[in-house]
Amino acid sequence: MIAYLVLIGLVVLERLAELVVAKRNLAWARAKGGVEYGRGHYPFIVLLHVALLAAAPAEVWLAHRPFVPALGWPMLAVVVLAQGLRWWCIRTLGRQWNTRVVVVPGLPLVDRGPYRFFPHPNYVAVVAEGIALPLVHSAWVTALAFTAVNALLLAVRVRVENRALAS
Repeated sequence: MIAYLVLIGLVVLERLAELVVAKRNLAWARAKGGVEYGRGHYPFIVLLHVALLAAAPAEVWLAHRPFVPALGWPMLAVVVLAQGLRWWCIRTLGRQWNTRVVVVPGLPLVDRGPYRFFPHPNYVAVVAEGIALPLVHSAWVTALAFTAVNALLLAVRVRVENRALAS
């Protein structure tokens, strides 16, 4: 359980680093005339991600979920790969990356890095992590609940983002 709490703590630190980058990029985008879209759903995304980071260890502790090596180690690998994909997206987008949907007029769509292969690769990382992080320590209820709610929110988010990028 302690090792799992350390993992959750590392993910929390990673999220905080993301927020620092996002805040800096948001200020840059606004200074360049950036327009934010879909502001209404953003608090729900934040709440869902905070809930994931709280619910997974709570489920492990309260429901006495075991660490099952045959499940836990592969899921840990998925978590690590998801972080790598996420930071590849952040690095590729540079100042255009944000946790919000912000479009700076006149900037071209990014078509390099992971964006060469498919649209919205950061959301692939979010989905993978949302399933894998709880399952590292068998928190299957959290994995299912996060995945269900995340699917609804991502459906909204992707529509908003696609409309924003098309404008």
